[in-house]
Amino acid sequence: MSTTSTASAAPAEGGSQTSATAAAKRAARRRVALVWAGRIGLAAFVIGGWQAFTTWGIVDPFFFGQPSGIWKRLIDLFQHGTEFGSFYSNIWTTIEEALIGFAVGSVTGVVVGVALGQSRFLSDVLGPYIKMVNAIPRIVLGSIFIVAFGIGVTPKILLAAVLVFFIVFFNAFQGVREVDRNILANARVLGASQLQIVRHVIVPSALTWIIASLHSAFGFAIVGALVGEVLGAQSGLGLVIKTAQNNFDPNGVFATMLVIAVIVLGAEWLIGKLEHRLLAWRPPAPTEANSL
Repeated sequence: MSTTSTASAAPAEGGSQTSATAAAKRAARRRVALVWAGRIGLAAFVIGGWQAFTTWGIVDPFFFGQPSGIWKRLIDLFQHGTEFGSFYSNIWTTIEEALIGFAVGSVTGVVVGVALGQSRFLSDVLGPYIKMVNAIPRIVLGSIFIVAFGIGVTPKILLAAVLVFFIVFFNAFQGVREVDRNILANARVLGASQLQIVRHVIVPSALTWIIASLHSAFGFAIVGALVGEVLGAQSGLGLVIKTAQNNFDPNGVFATMLVIAVIVLGAEWLIGKLEHRLLAWRPPAPTEANSL
């Protein structure tokens, strides 16, 4: 009797779990569909209203541009380029400066953040100087770099690296400070060297903080490259924006900004993929588990 009831209960439990999983997947698909519908609807509302207001004369397109004019200007830029070369070469110049600055700033920020996070003496000595440099307006640093290194790519790379460095540094520093001291003590008791502790305990524990900073860091790398190009450059999207501004061409400004937004969103997507790969060992948060 008990064997029969147990055997019948097992399929019932399995069936309920399967139905619950299917319901969760359907709910997740509905949520994704609603999110995308909301995004598309909001974009259509803003762009449609913008086009309507400029067409009806409520908003002057001379100052605020027009979506249809922005699209035409974007096609013209890709087809005919700019006076500084093809639009593709200007895009690549900015991406190259941002990528190198992003790499330099990220690596330096992680190394310095991990080092100072482990040493209270070093953090006490260098802390005021780091805060002082961080307080300097970035446009001033850009001017200094251009005076020192000319209008080539070097000042833009340095400015992008500086912006990225402070974002990554503060996150890496705080991530190291948040490492469980009991785990560190246990690693030392087991005979781990300092290098092994850094590699197998500190860096993995701080990795969540570091990866989180990279999401916004690439956007700041692009900003650094653009600011440097506006201050002085021979090519780049910042120079394209500056020229369009000087020529009272708002459609050109918005068209270039649209390209920049696509670049940053693409980089954000790639960093998200990197995060999932590097943090695959981490158990999902409740919000992540519910979305599966």
